[in-house]
Amino acid sequence: MTDKKKQSKKSQDLNKGDEVTWKTHGSTTEGQVEREITERTEAAGRTVDASPDDPQYEVRSEKSGKSAVHKPSALHKK
Repeated sequence: MTDKKKQSKKSQDLNKGDEVTWKTHGSTTEGQVEREITERTEAAGRTVDASPDDPQYEVRSEKSGKSAVHKPSALHKK
């Protein structure tokens, strides 16, 4: 399976409301998926270059309440 297929399969496993973790500055952050991004847009204070073949996810940190955008490979379901 190619990296792109792995990424697409993984992205299908993430849905709005899913609890996920990701690495930030040497520690693990927990939060929730807010939305899947599949087109170029503004999110979490930056321009996100996403597409249906290369989606990204806006997540909200439980601790800080701030939003961030990550590729599916950076997110892990809790």
